[in-house]
Amino acid sequence: MNIFKHIELTQLDPATTERDIIDLCLMAKEQYVHSVCINSAYVALANELLNDSDIKICSVIGFPFGATDTASKIHEAKSAIANGATEIDMVLNLGLLKSKNYVSVLKDISDVKIAIGNIPLKVILEISELNKNEIIKACQICLDAKVDFIKTSTGFSKGGATLTVVKIIKKTIRNNIKICAFHGIEDEEAAVKYIELGVDRIGVSRQFKTNSMAA
Repeated sequence: MNIFKHIELTQLDPATTERDIIDLCLMAKEQYVHSVCINSAYVALANELLNDSDIKICSVIGFPFGATDTASKIHEAKSAIANGATEIDMVLNLGLLKSKNYVSVLKDISDVKIAIGNIPLKVILEISELNKNEIIKACQICLDAKVDFIKTSTGFSKGGATLTVVKIIKKTIRNNIKICAFHGIEDEEAAVKYIELGVDRIGVSRQFKTNSMAA
């Protein structure tokens, strides 16, 4: 199995330097992964480095807590796209979901989706903070909002992707939304298990280990 077409190399640490982004993009080109995922401040630099390749640039918005207002998320998303982002990751507002204010959660996601048009939108659920029923409800909202991906985690909470939760997500969304499993997937063996469950994208750091990817 060629897992590289599923790989999203990620660099989201708050202390990320320009050198880190350069190294990330060089590694992405060497391995020909699907995409890089970075903070919006570095999108323009990544665009410069990757403009001679087909590697996608994903920018996070409302990150990592999802509690910024919708207008701010839209502004950040549009700015990232103007600088070269080809995918947007937004964090679901956990507080609104836990408040059972499902209308506001849907509006937040839908407004961003409408604002960015044909640019793919991933919604990050932060599954470690949700129970099974909340995960199912979040997935149903994402179906209503017609998002392109559900992503499991930000990498900034107490846990990341699990096979059990991915099965719950897949059962809820079926083939209507793609899945991006992120955080805690450290090697090729683990990645293959997720792909076999139907995960389309695997978010990893530069420490991810395969037979050919350097640690």
